[in-house]
Amino acid sequence: MGKTALLVIDMLNDFLDPGGSLYVGAQAREIIPFVARKIAEFRAPGRVVIFVGDAHAADDPEFSAFPAHAVKGSWGAGIIPELPPAPGDYRVDKTRHSAFDDTNLDDLLRQAQVEEVHLVGVLTSICVLSTVQDLFHRKLPGLVYRQGVADSDPEAHAAALKQMQQVLGAKVV
Repeated sequence: MGKTALLVIDMLNDFLDPGGSLYVGAQAREIIPFVARKIAEFRAPGRVVIFVGDAHAADDPEFSAFPAHAVKGSWGAGIIPELPPAPGDYRVDKTRHSAFDDTNLDDLLRQAQVEEVHLVGVLTSICVLSTVQDLFHRKLPGLVYRQGVADSDPEAHAAALKQMQQVLGAKVV
């Protein structure tokens, strides 16, 4: 029987701390208690918690579109202190929008026998959406917690949730 995994996407200092280089805003801080509860729920037998976070090189080409952020090993790339990883949790570093692009996430999900993926994190319209699209292409069911995702752009947030549900087949609850 397969397991369910929770992907905790980009809950990093640079996005969630007001001093971060790409601070998403107060609406992102508001999801932290919900995300913490989901993480606690998923630290149960048959479930897996995977923290996914940007970990860019100092000269990453993405910095031509966005300010430098989440440089590997920096404070900004660290998971926010409100959501400390625990023994048994996994960490996947990424350098692109999707949690699957050039990472070991596919292998990790296969080894853990994951058959469904739930998602929380930021930004709804970029990294969460890109990851849900890749779940769709892998025929892995996805579930996005509306209370557990945030974006700096309310219109993009709403459009991404709609896209994930109507086009990519994810449950949005």
